[in-house]
Amino acid sequence: MNKHFRWEQDRQGLVWLTFDKQGESANTFSREALEELGSALDAIRQQSPKGLIIRSAKEGFIAGADVQTFTSFTSPDEALGFVRLGWDVLQKLRDLPFPTTALVNGFCMGGGVELALACKVRVALDDPAVRFALPEVMLGIMPAWHGVQWLPRLVGPAAAMDMLLTGRALDARRAKRIGLVDEAVPLRIFENTARMLTLQPPRRKALKLADRLMLGLGRGLMASLARKQVAQRARREHYPAPYAIIDLWRKYDGDPFAASRDPSCSIQTLFEHPTTANLIRIFFLQERLKEQGKGIAYAPAHVHVIGAGVMGGDIAAVCAMRGLRVTLQDTTPAKIAPAIKRAAQLFDKRLRDKRRVRDALDRLIPDVAGAGVAHADVIVEAIFENLEAKHALFRTIEATAKPDAILASNTSSLKLSDIATALKNPARLVGIHFFNPVPQMQLVEIVTGTETDPLLAKQAAAFIRKLDKLPLPVKDSPGFLVNRVLGPYMQNAFRLLDEGMQPETIDAAMESFGMPMGPIELADTVGLDICLAAGRQLAKKSGGEEIEAPQVLLKKVALGHLGKKSGEGIYRYKNGKPQKSAAGDSDANLVDALIDPYLHEAQSVLASGIVADADLIDAGLIFGTGFAPFRGGPLHYLAIKKK
Repeated sequence: MNKHFRWEQDRQGLVWLTFDKQGESANTFSREALEELGSALDAIRQQSPKGLIIRSAKEGFIAGADVQTFTSFTSPDEALGFVRLGWDVLQKLRDLPFPTTALVNGFCMGGGVELALACKVRVALDDPAVRFALPEVMLGIMPAWHGVQWLPRLVGPAAAMDMLLTGRALDARRAKRIGLVDEAVPLRIFENTARMLTLQPPRRKALKLADRLMLGLGRGLMASLARKQVAQRARREHYPAPYAIIDLWRKYDGDPFAASRDPSCSIQTLFEHPTTANLIRIFFLQERLKEQGKGIAYAPAHVHVIGAGVMGGDIAAVCAMRGLRVTLQDTTPAKIAPAIKRAAQLFDKRLRDKRRVRDALDRLIPDVAGAGVAHADVIVEAIFENLEAKHALFRTIEATAKPDAILASNTSSLKLSDIATALKNPARLVGIHFFNPVPQMQLVEIVTGTETDPLLAKQAAAFIRKLDKLPLPVKDSPGFLVNRVLGPYMQNAFRLLDEGMQPETIDAAMESFGMPMGPIELADTVGLDICLAAGRQLAKKSGGEEIEAPQVLLKKVALGHLGKKSGEGIYRYKNGKPQKSAAGDSDANLVDALIDPYLHEAQSVLASGIVADADLIDAGLIFGTGFAPFRGGPLHYLAIKKK
């Protein structure tokens, strides 16, 4: 009896094959599911139908291979055997002697894209939930079920390499634009379009001449250009997978079995590399953060944000982009206007559709009078870090807000319990701490004070999941997790600046360790004024005195050189890019000297119980500070280092 696939033939002679993996919320390819698909294809072929349409019974199409399967392999050969199974089953689908169509109704990831590539026709639902991506590179592996082989032939090498090497997701319209799908249509004609195109498949458009050349004589040049682009983002010794994908395509036209003895691009080599295990570990850490918002029946419709600065304005914009009605409050219309302008730019970039941009802007409502407080389900305070000002604001909010509304502070350095003293019912207050830049940063800390209602904290996590971000539960403590760990790390880097070390040398040392940017450029990005204010709150000696602020930081802030936002901080900025001189020499000792305070503070957070366990600390610091992903997290890195 089939567990995951069922099929039936309609009156027009079309077979509808439905993927509905039992006991799971999403369709993924386990060994059992692949074998069952292969058997179903054999049975369907014997019926000689007019065509085959593959669809999903879930909200999404196919999430790719079951990542849990990867953790069960005991040898490289076993991993290669699983690749062979997927390769053969999808080749069987491609070889069917009648038209085949993939009917994509939601996320289509990894092996799901490869299944779609095996079909002769691809129809996507024109909906924001539809996403096409090949995220294997983010797990340290490659799309080895023909993805590297078939995708460049369909959409051209340039568009294919962008997907293969970045894991970047495309919406349905973008997928149609590059030729990945044949049609992107609304729900009312979704199945009929699939039926029509299966009965009368469209003629495949020929690739442009430039793409045909890159598939042939220009393949080496294309590979060289792709390798240079990858080298700007990742070192081969840290992240071998994108380089392996390029070599597999250039040398073997995407055939992993022809490459099985080539260490530059073999499945076996990737399987044995420590980065692969660490990136798979991070995948499960991310899934654990996603679980924080599950099981709570909470569906807020209206968010009120107070404070239209960079943080508050961007929080409001992200909420509106995700379908929530948002009122944005500040003291004058002039203070709200820049936030609306940034929101419009964000919507243009992310939504890429005039109607969706218009709808999102309609949901973002300027509210100088603060009328939205009385109607909001979630109220987020995002004003400047002043305890008295927050006290006055929350007294007003509590008196006006609905009894069941979440009252949240976006404070980054003040204790939640100190803010809560202004409330008659302190159980209503929770910390929802976003990070800058809000649209890019996935992590959000959910802070519970000693009196915070636990249900309220769970509702806050569910709210953050609605924004497609990652909630991390933390206990109330100065700096919580991320800023507490970053404080000593950045303080130490600025101490070296005071001693005369070049900022470029400091940053280059940490980039060589695997950080996305060094601590000095990070400080410029956050804002030197914010770093100084946070440091004064967080960096205390045991006797209660403030640690002396770094001189270079004090001088820069006094001059108004606040970092990237002002055009100059430690670095000067041109078109948003830091203008750096050549870095001086650094060595392992400098790297250790820079990272040690960070690692020590992460251990202190664990010992003090601010975060539940080491894995959640690793998750928070990877997604909140960019700690070198290929190392698997700071506490994991320390544990491996001690062995």
